[in-house]
Amino acid sequence: MHHPRNCDFHALKRLLRYIKGTLNFGLPITHGNLQLRTYTDADWAADPTDRKSTTGYCTFLGLNLISWSVKKQSTVVKSSTEAEYMSLSSSTSDILWLHRLVAEFHTQTNPTAIFCDNTSAIVLANNPVFHTRTKHIEIDYHFISGHIKQGDIHIAHISSTDQVADILTKPLPLKQFQNLRNKLTIRSPND
Repeated sequence: MHHPRNCDFHALKRLLRYIKGTLNFGLPITHGNLQLRTYTDADWAADPTDRKSTTGYCTFLGLNLISWSVKKQSTVVKSSTEAEYMSLSSSTSDILWLHRLVAEFHTQTNPTAIFCDNTSAIVLANNPVFHTRTKHIEIDYHFISGHIKQGDIHIAHISSTDQVADILTKPLPLKQFQNLRNKLTIRSPND
């Protein structure tokens, strides 16, 4: 930064305190089933400089967090439904890559559940009728609906309070942050 402000210094101090307090945290690996499940979320136009949304998703294999991503979306979208739908598309691409990886181990995969807290995005994914107001996301629509029909994925609703991908897309109060971090299985070795 060329001209750091006082608020930048405070944010840096807060980040360094968090890192110091979580140095020993990690992702434990546990035995369990080989079922993939993904949680996907998006904020909507939260970046005040360009109003682009952020996509976040995390994928578990059994109880183990194995893949996650946080990215700014490449275009500005007009609704939270579109932002969530683009997040569904990104997570579907990651799931298909994981399906191919699992197939290398000669293991069958069941359709992967993708948990989304936006009911309109879920309806759009499962609705064969394409609406004129969503034509600009037509490629994502056909990509997702094609993989639903092939049985690679299915989209399920999850309440916003249980949506673990929220930790990737928005600032949260401390208790909610700690709760979601625990659901991601990020733990101290002392736990």
